[in-house]
Amino acid sequence: MKQTQQSPDSATPFLVMAALSAVFMGTIGVIAKYAQLGAETVTFYRLFFGAAMMLGYLLVIRKANLLWCWPSWRVLINGGFLAGFIVFYIQAMEHTSMANAIMTIYLAPVVASVFAHLFLSEKLSASAIGLILTALFGFAMMMEFRLEFGGSQDALGMSYAGLAMLCYAGFIIINRATPAHVHVYARSWYQMLIGALCMAPLMLQQQEVIAPAQWGWLLAAGLVPGFLAILFAVIALRELPSATFGTLAYLEPIAVVTFGWALFDQALSPLQMAGCGLIMCSGVAQAVLTQRRSAATSGQACSVAQN
Repeated sequence: MKQTQQSPDSATPFLVMAALSAVFMGTIGVIAKYAQLGAETVTFYRLFFGAAMMLGYLLVIRKANLLWCWPSWRVLINGGFLAGFIVFYIQAMEHTSMANAIMTIYLAPVVASVFAHLFLSEKLSASAIGLILTALFGFAMMMEFRLEFGGSQDALGMSYAGLAMLCYAGFIIINRATPAHVHVYARSWYQMLIGALCMAPLMLQQQEVIAPAQWGWLLAAGLVPGFLAILFAVIALRELPSATFGTLAYLEPIAVVTFGWALFDQALSPLQMAGCGLIMCSGVAQAVLTQRRSAATSGQACSVAQN
């Protein structure tokens, strides 16, 4: 993706969009708790309403023709991973704290990097391995260096969080191989649509009666962590370096931990807070290193071309 250099003033709107996208993504846990509906129902409507709003946006800006393409099997598979990620994440937060769930999920980039190292010939540098070990140590701190949990419900919640993390890692890995000709708008729309279709049978099985007030929360799920979060992310990614966007993305776990503390009295111990900090710092450092390696590779390619 081509990225242009921005002056501080001209980059400000895109920095704000990236930050808002991260915070908006983190609201799904709050919305799910207040909606008081099954994870399958919340996931379906977040993706279905999000896809509908994305289609409406493309019609308004007269770019709906971007959707008239075969998105590739990878994009369709990623729709399933997206649905799995959301539904397992919501299930996790119903059984364990929001902080435990989100920090487990943010180990997904680590898992994706290890998988790429083992199976995709994307070899890890010594610094990358060090950052992975740092993130894992931070996760151990989050667990307070204990394998047991605060009860069967907490263990179940962490199991769901692990499944969400694996879906997110799969989402990251497959996105790396998505054909470049599929526009990001089309990619986002198809993934949300396929994710909604995957969840539809499970949602219909629940046969939940949705009250008028609950419809408001479902619309909010489609609008805020669905359409707006994805739209702002797409726009910001066009204009900001990957490292900058990756750094601001770590506002999501900060927002989730803050929501859990402020709204649901889910406090963290000092050791757990330090673990959160290690996971986020390792992720930010990994984003910066990735950006530098990409810049160095581009510079070498330009030198070779000139010679």
